[in-house]
Amino acid sequence: MTAETKGRVLIVDGMALLFRAFYATSYGGYIRKTKAGLPTNAVYGFLQYFFDAVSTFEPSHVVCCWDMGKGTFRTEKYDGYKSNRIEPPLELIPQFDLVKDVVAEIGVPNVGLVGYEADDCIGTLATCYSGESEVYILTGDHDMLQLVNDTVKVVIMKKGRSNYKVYDPASLFEEKGLTPAQVIDLKGFMGDTSDNYPGVRGIGEKTALKLLTEHGTVEGVIENLHLLPKGVRAKIEADLDMLHLSRELAEIRCDVPVVCTLTECLWQLQRETAARKFQELEFGSLMHLISEVQDERGIVQIELGDLG
Repeated sequence: MTAETKGRVLIVDGMALLFRAFYATSYGGYIRKTKAGLPTNAVYGFLQYFFDAVSTFEPSHVVCCWDMGKGTFRTEKYDGYKSNRIEPPLELIPQFDLVKDVVAEIGVPNVGLVGYEADDCIGTLATCYSGESEVYILTGDHDMLQLVNDTVKVVIMKKGRSNYKVYDPASLFEEKGLTPAQVIDLKGFMGDTSDNYPGVRGIGEKTALKLLTEHGTVEGVIENLHLLPKGVRAKIEADLDMLHLSRELAEIRCDVPVVCTLTECLWQLQRETAARKFQELEFGSLMHLISEVQDERGIVQIELGDLG
């Protein structure tokens, strides 16, 4: 942390962790459940990922962001947006609310807003905090790379636990040849099959990267259409409206009406309520995660023990 910043905020992409945890713990067909039959495997795995990240990045503040239903301003703009998504597994559905309860019980605020995605809440809070704190965004979503700047880092969870790639503007450019803003423009050209918007038909990642390397932005490409190969020019001209719409869909909003002050997200593990919740969910094997250790700054850290 620099002298100018006050602490380090960890913003957790809750859905990214929850889905990753569900599939990581259910691929063999076994779903962890309580004696009463409540599925808990995703929440169990979520907690392991969460505490591992807290141990690794040692935040002074933590907040968790969530999607709040399918309908957002993006589905209003383009009805095909994410329409290819299948329904979540039945065993995961009751864990959506359960994980938020658990997060609250360990002392972390939950943030979400109907009509917006978790990404937009994350972008807004990152913008809000970055003026006075370091910000680390924990996710598996590469779309978040558009948010990196000098005080905001994006932590991409890679395969396996304790395996992270941390991006700042320099490492983003070194690895992908893109600035944060160009991450948005890239999606404008090539679309996103996961989110189900097409971009410019016939233009893939290689061509899109070449266009942005040579002309900088979508606007720069459009201003120089006359310099492009005839085939590429024709594709862009045919899908110009979709190019602009796709870029709009790809851009994370950083001005949505959510508020969570630094005071509200101060990381103070609520050990007693967390322990009660763990006992209720029959998470005895995770009790070691809530052993408190005070470091020299007085900030609560976590003794992870063996997560295997």
